[in-house]
Amino acid sequence: MIMIIIMLLYIALSGVVMGAVLGMLLRYMRVTDSSTLIMVSFPGEILMRMLKMLILPLIISSLITGLAGLDARSSGRMGSRAMVYYMSTTIIAAILGVILVLSIHPGNPKLRGGTTVSSAPKNQEVSSLDAFLDLIRNLFPENLVQACFQQVQTVLKQAAMAATNQTEPITVSRKKLEYKWGMNVLGLIGFFITFGICMGRMGERGKVMCDFFNILNEIIMTMVSMIMWYSPVGIASLIAGKIAAIGNLELVARQLGMYMVTVMVGLMIHGGLILPAIFFGITRKSPFTFYSGIFQAWITALGTASSAGTLPVTFRCLEENLKIDKRVTRFVLPIGATINMDGTALYEAVAAIFIAQMNDITLDGGQIVTVSMTATLASVGAASIPSAGLVTMLLILTAVGLPTQDISLLIAVDWLLDRMRTSINVVGDSFGAGIVDHLSKVELQEIDAAEMQILPVEEELDFIPPPPILTEMDLVDPAPPGEGTAPQRLGCSYVYTWCVKKGTAAHSPRVTKPTGALVQRDLLTRKVMQLFGLVTLHRDIQTFIHLS
Repeated sequence: MIMIIIMLLYIALSGVVMGAVLGMLLRYMRVTDSSTLIMVSFPGEILMRMLKMLILPLIISSLITGLAGLDARSSGRMGSRAMVYYMSTTIIAAILGVILVLSIHPGNPKLRGGTTVSSAPKNQEVSSLDAFLDLIRNLFPENLVQACFQQVQTVLKQAAMAATNQTEPITVSRKKLEYKWGMNVLGLIGFFITFGICMGRMGERGKVMCDFFNILNEIIMTMVSMIMWYSPVGIASLIAGKIAAIGNLELVARQLGMYMVTVMVGLMIHGGLILPAIFFGITRKSPFTFYSGIFQAWITALGTASSAGTLPVTFRCLEENLKIDKRVTRFVLPIGATINMDGTALYEAVAAIFIAQMNDITLDGGQIVTVSMTATLASVGAASIPSAGLVTMLLILTAVGLPTQDISLLIAVDWLLDRMRTSINVVGDSFGAGIVDHLSKVELQEIDAAEMQILPVEEELDFIPPPPILTEMDLVDPAPPGEGTAPQRLGCSYVYTWCVKKGTAAHSPRVTKPTGALVQRDLLTRKVMQLFGLVTLHRDIQTFIHLS
């Protein structure tokens, strides 16, 4: 198993290198027509489709099986720890991005000269409040089946109204709720968290359902293992296609080089220093060992640019490589893939202030704080799909009054930065699972002990070893019926009762201390046996019970 894991890591890393080399080779040969790029990217498209195909069954099975094994108090504490970690690291990432962009100052007004600025994306005037309300609406979907492929969004619609004393109608903008295509991951997570907790409270009646979802989860993870052997080809295809599709690589590097350096330095500091330091400070475990265990998930995130698409690989790395408790990973990772976006928060904070610097706009302290807080909240609501950061960037720019049309300048380099920030998002989710597992270790052990119902052995009871030879005649009282004395018959009855009690206690895995009355009766029985010479009969009866 270890050799297979190491082999997959090297193969995945070779896929990244091969993709970069193939992309540069295609650029050198000037093979940039759309039909060729589609063919180059086709294996990567198949990889993305296979990974996204497993997202829904994986979220369902992992959340239900993870929460069904926890009681309400343990799941509440585990969720609280995860949320504290997620919000803390996201705020730290946003603040780090603000500090770096103000220190390096990558924005230059000359960058806008000679550059064609396309129109801003649609729906740019939707406020942050509308986005927050959409987040709450999606948390409570009205149709669970619809939530598998659609989510609600507030949009602005232009409507013509007849005006008095005028011949031309007046065009006004009105807000309207519409459904857009895309899985409502937040709503599905909210429903199945509740479903898993309620199923756990059913006790033995819910065991059949729990076994079903456990088997479903194992089947999905087996399919993930099969996909991992194909992932290097898909990752190489995705990277090669993106590099070959860049129009003018030299111009982009010259114009946005310092912006890219700022984002990359921030991501490396956050993922390489801050997150490992938090992990080591809480768990006292080596973050390098942890990094080696999640390396394959990091490579997959770098190629797919989707934390949700990487979720099956992240499960496999944490549970098989690092031996994280499955109840922790199945509860923490689906939530983290939806709301824990450290890299996205850092990227959005840098991009917003970069656009302000490029337009020669000076932000005051209040606006900088607004950028930090809005970047944190917007990253929480960002969909775990490729290039979702560009969509949430509109909220930040609108919040501080910056021009939204300049977002088009960042699209040229977003293919690379999107992959890097997604990889940091996955690393943050993984470290969070490791920290929650460490903090919840005692509670999980208590749950395991309660399920096994192990009772302590209070006192060992003596057991007389059986004789080496046992015959049927040895178990028959040689005295004819009715000729024995009353005490002897009474003694035999006591011997039989005592042997049954002793034999049952000696062979039971849960040994309990006998009551005082039983101890006195046993002592009386042994005295009677010694008085009437029934020690051999006692041993034979006890042997019979032992063999039966």
